[in-house]
Amino acid sequence: MATQEKELENYLDNHYIHRSNWLRAAVLGANDGILSTSSIAIGVAAASDARETIILAALAGLVAGALSMAAGEYVSVSSQTDLERGDIEREKQELEEMPEVELQLLTQIYIERGLSKETAALVAKEFTEHDALAVHVREELGITEISQANPIQAALASGAAFTFGGLLPLLVTFFLPLGTMEYSLYIFATIFLALLGALAAKTGGSSIGKAVVRITFWGTIAMGLTALVGYLFGVNVT
Repeated sequence: MATQEKELENYLDNHYIHRSNWLRAAVLGANDGILSTSSIAIGVAAASDARETIILAALAGLVAGALSMAAGEYVSVSSQTDLERGDIEREKQELEEMPEVELQLLTQIYIERGLSKETAALVAKEFTEHDALAVHVREELGITEISQANPIQAALASGAAFTFGGLLPLLVTFFLPLGTMEYSLYIFATIFLALLGALAAKTGGSSIGKAVVRITFWGTIAMGLTALVGYLFGVNVT
């Protein structure tokens, strides 16, 4: 029996959906950190030959971006959490006011998923007797422990990931030659993005090749457009 439980536990560990919330926030934050900071630095480097100006712009972009990312993630995820809580409260009230209707609705859900009418009715009845609110939240509203958002967790993950991602191109502005700064930033940012895509794909159990191509393709476009803006509208700031 213990062996079967261990095998089941190992089987469940092969799935990655439980990582979706924090992984999404962390990847988004790191990607934006690399891309935003690199793009700002590239744009300023295209218009300036002063290292201090490039560093200051990159640093300002990093700090502002990290705070904005954390705050935005917290607000958006909090809104999602408020919506979920409101739906749960409404479901709780409906179960108190019209339990029979809710039982029929749950039965219909199981019928649509492929169970016979008799089996669906039995399953719905037993689940309702065990924990009516929990089953309706899961089956009718589609809210599970995995899908439920955590605002604090998402905000911290996004802010920290953005900071980490932004530090990488910031270091480039400190140490690499000014004459080739735009190209150095582009090359290193592309490498950082590729590593991020590979790490995210590995953590999430998805295709590494697709993730790397996707993240580097859009990153290249963003940095290229920013550099173009710097060349077209830049004034030599010294």
